[in-house]
Amino acid sequence: MGMKRIYAIETWCVYCKRCEVACKTFHSASKDAVRALAVEYPVPQSRVRVEGDRHLSVAVNCRHCPDPKCVEGCISGAMTKNPATGVVTSDPAKCVGCRTCVSLCPFGCVHIEDAGGKSIAFKCDLCGDGRGEPGEPSCVAACPNRALVYVESEER
Repeated sequence: MGMKRIYAIETWCVYCKRCEVACKTFHSASKDAVRALAVEYPVPQSRVRVEGDRHLSVAVNCRHCPDPKCVEGCISGAMTKNPATGVVTSDPAKCVGCRTCVSLCPFGCVHIEDAGGKSIAFKCDLCGDGRGEPGEPSCVAACPNRALVYVESEER
């Protein structure tokens, strides 16, 4: 049995970036979009990024690879893969901001951002906040065109 993954349908993406806002809000202390984006420090970081422009765009998020190169190359042990669920996560407390994971990700899904004066790696963690289907990630639930889908994959 595989695991559920997020897939993007680029022809349906309208560059609204609601997925980014939903992700930032989910990972914020307040869980409120206005407070999260205007008041909180450090500013919560989105784990999904919309690349492109208003004519052609796509949400880029972690594929939770069966053999993740980011985990293999992480010098601090911050990037790990849960063997039971297949979910790849980054531990901000362990991340040293070396950018090895960024250079090793074949999909460009890992990015380095400032988190309270420390540069650390951010990537999709399949958050799921209960606003959509049970366990559906907040970016998928927020997408007005359903350009992000959360479906079963055979790979683990």
